[in-house]
Amino acid sequence: MATAEGSLKRVVWQKIKKLVIDDCMREGEWKILILDHYTTKLLSSCCKLSNLMTEGISVVEDLHKNREPVPNSKAVYFITPTEKSVTALINDFKKKHSYKYKAAYVYFTDYCPDNLFSQLKTTCSKAIKCCKEVNISFLSYESKVFTFDIPNAFNSIYSPASTDKMATMEMVAEKIATLCATLDENPGVRYRHERGNDYRETENNAEYLANLVEEKLAEHYKMDEQHIVKGKTPSQLLIIDRGFDPVSTILHELTFQAMAHDLVSIENDIYRYQTKDDSTPKEALLTEDDELWVKLRHLHIAEVVEKIPKLVKELSKSQQAAEGKHTLSSLSQLMKKLPNYRKQKTKQTVHLSLAEDCMNFFNGTVEKLCKAEQDLAIGTDAQRQKIKDPMRIILPIMLDKSINNYDKLRIILLYIFHVNGTTEENLSKLIQHGKVIDDRDIIENWKYLDVPILASNAQHRKPSRKDRSDEESYQLSRWTPFIKDIMEDSIANKLDSQEWPHCSGCSAAWNGSGAVSARQGNKSNLQDDRRGVKLIVFIIGGITYSEIRCAYEVSRTSKFCEVIVGSTHILTPKRLLDDLKKLSK
Repeated sequence: MATAEGSLKRVVWQKIKKLVIDDCMREGEWKILILDHYTTKLLSSCCKLSNLMTEGISVVEDLHKNREPVPNSKAVYFITPTEKSVTALINDFKKKHSYKYKAAYVYFTDYCPDNLFSQLKTTCSKAIKCCKEVNISFLSYESKVFTFDIPNAFNSIYSPASTDKMATMEMVAEKIATLCATLDENPGVRYRHERGNDYRETENNAEYLANLVEEKLAEHYKMDEQHIVKGKTPSQLLIIDRGFDPVSTILHELTFQAMAHDLVSIENDIYRYQTKDDSTPKEALLTEDDELWVKLRHLHIAEVVEKIPKLVKELSKSQQAAEGKHTLSSLSQLMKKLPNYRKQKTKQTVHLSLAEDCMNFFNGTVEKLCKAEQDLAIGTDAQRQKIKDPMRIILPIMLDKSINNYDKLRIILLYIFHVNGTTEENLSKLIQHGKVIDDRDIIENWKYLDVPILASNAQHRKPSRKDRSDEESYQLSRWTPFIKDIMEDSIANKLDSQEWPHCSGCSAAWNGSGAVSARQGNKSNLQDDRRGVKLIVFIIGGITYSEIRCAYEVSRTSKFCEVIVGSTHILTPKRLLDDLKKLSK
């Protein structure tokens, strides 16, 4: 697995190995591993089948499928504590004389509700050799990214008609706590406090969730196996509501991963493509197991197009060099290397094909849109002149028949964010010009995320931004997601404490010079204490690929701090607009 030493995936795999696999492997015999839908995702996000084989697991089965009984083998159940999964487990051991397996070792991802636990006890306690809670209920999507894979949380949290908002918040808080526990962190918790015209009068989402997480962490570390209360660690957790940066969610991005997920249809990280020489459809998985993807994913498309041929050349050079010396030993070496070359060749074909797909969209309508979008997002043009008449930028796009409705909606929204809310009359005009009358609700429903769509007297304060004009290398990619400012300010200890209140009991020991409190006094320990300090950022309601990229960029430039980001799910502009439409249903 091409993941870094401190990678989140590695941490999760080590924890599952220690708490589940090693725990039940004492007898040194092969076992069957049974997973449900969620734990299948969880395991495949952090390990390969070969890892499991090495650990003495002979077969991996799906809990909800029809399985052959293996009465002389023990089974390890790694499942979620839901009614569906617990019922399926009970069914395997219902009848005393026809147990599906010799015995069951049960490991739940998190806390098993009392009613389900007592059902287990009364029906099949004899068959269960051990039953434990592992406390991992998140997916390690990438080395610095976690997700809960609950896209419907968006509707539960933001829909005015939602009946399960509190239950969703409770579940999200529980999952964040298991993330912190897996990282062995008890971080200080801060949340972004919105000042301005609040659509809701009650406390905001970020504040509510932050307080819940604080309670869960206190509970978790109080119930530590050794009964030692773990104090606050020097790391920090920031909780932010999705409305904090609407621009980054709908802008056309030109870095490879974000651009590909926005423009090309990629489902569950599977990219389907055909090559010029062969018309049979092929599939490729875009994950960190692919080293070339890891090298290319955060680069601007212009660099990607330039880099791939170079990498292909390097590869064929090393191949020619190997073919040049035809001794017997070199031939056998070459034969061994061939599958590897082939694998790398295929990977390059994949990325070339993906880059070509992206460029075809870019050369179509995306290039026109990018200039207008960047000007509206930043408020100045490429020559740094203030945008005086934003209407002149968007009208040609509204009237252009080659531009689809969702792209028109994206530009209308960027105009509204630019002017910080427009008038009812102006909004109607824009919608008529763009012929997007049926999608008016997609625009208006942003109010449920506390984003001003109609200008009111109580003006929303636009946050001031860092000047990054010296960092700009591409005119069509001048925008930097707001989250990057927040990450950098947090690490430098520059977050305004009124805008970013600490939850009760939160350690304020975080300081940009090394995140250690003065009590520790001894300077020589300072370096050690700095290493491994984490900034965990959680966005309620979805995170974009461009925001994910910021975590890697800021981690690279920080001397002592690693940034880890996550959300309920990962967003693409289309998915977000679809979700916004559903809010008023």
